Amino acid sequence: MSFPKLGEFPPDFALCNQDGRLVSLKDFHNKKNVIVYFYPKAATPGCTTQACGLRDYLTEFAQLDAIVVGISPDAPSRLHKFALKYDLRFDLLADEDHEIAERYGVWGLKKFMGREFMGILRTTFIINKAGKLVHLIDKVNTKTHNDEILTYMKACF
Repeated sequence: MSFPKLGEFPPDFALCNQDGRLVSLKDFHNKKNVIVYFYPKAATPGCTTQACGLRDYLTEFAQLDAIVVGISPDAPSRLHKFALKYDLRFDLLADEDHEIAERYGVWGLKKFMGREFMGILRTTFIINKAGKLVHLIDKVNTKTHNDEILTYMKACF
């Protein structure tokens, strides 16, 4: 599977967020730029660092007319606890069967501590108001992820 192509419409999704509310990518067409980031597992060290960095930049993203949406294979109940514990004020979506991750090309073979397994390949997609994919980050550093997105968005939006 490969990533959606730049300049094209990425796959739509409709998933439950941490509060059980259905959120669709189409909800934001012609309204907001959307930062969609896929992460492996809520409340793990790297995912927490990444999510808190994005949380800390929500004001800056809002000034660029952008919102953040995180997607993981976690259940909504786990996402709810994660959002509450770290005051994450953006949608965290449950892709429990990893169907959306597969459609975005981010479900793949991973290696950790000598073990191989299938999982989320940490990746971020930036989608403009028109609904087209304009940027993707496939080599995510959880500590600088928010800075990289903001730098890109300030230059291009």
